[in-house]
Amino acid sequence: MRLADARLLSFDCYGTLIDWELGIVTTVARLAGAHGTHPGQAEILALFASHETHVQDAHPTWTYPTILAETWRRMAASLGLPDPATAAERCEADARAFAASVPEWPAFADSHDALVDLGRRCRLVILSNVDRASFAGSQARLGVTFDAVLTAQDIGSYKPDPANFRALLARAAEMGVARDAHLHVAQSLYHDHVPAKAAGLATARIDRYGATRAGGATGGATPPAAPVSPDWTFGSLRAFADAVLVDH
Repeated sequence: MRLADARLLSFDCYGTLIDWELGIVTTVARLAGAHGTHPGQAEILALFASHETHVQDAHPTWTYPTILAETWRRMAASLGLPDPATAAERCEADARAFAASVPEWPAFADSHDALVDLGRRCRLVILSNVDRASFAGSQARLGVTFDAVLTAQDIGSYKPDPANFRALLARAAEMGVARDAHLHVAQSLYHDHVPAKAAGLATARIDRYGATRAGGATGGATPPAAPVSPDWTFGSLRAFADAVLVDH
């Protein structure tokens, strides 16, 4: 596949269009700080990557706010925050705050303009591991209308489950787009590139954190992935958009 062949671009949202790591770190630091605990960024993201994945695996039909609430409870226990047995009301208030934080997570600075430019050439689809209400808050930050939005709430499972990519391919087919004209764009190797390549899709990686985190492919809020080779890698969505537009 060439970039010029793309007629439909499907996007992961969190980590690709929305800076979820900054959102997670900011929210956890605020909640933990209120208890006098001050974990560093690396600790916060490592705990999140471990606990969120396990909760999603165990409860694939839970909505994302419920996933985040349980993730917070497990992170809080790992951080030694007050025991729910002795401070249940405070712990549940924190869990609710974390669960509701997704719309507060900021968009990357280049996301809006790059998406607008790409939307002039290609149809734009979201494949996200959140719920419809949480994504609505993020879409308002992005300021872009997508041709289709598929969430974990709609599908009943979380990436990297192959079912999510089967649902994506079915929607693309309904839109009249063949697989060889469909490019999946994402940051996460674990959540997106491994299952997308297994589904037969070409992929472009937006390596948002590679320049600031050792290893680039692992660490942060995302679990390590099986070996996978995206077809293209770009350091920003702007660089990807420029490449697509030039190729056309």
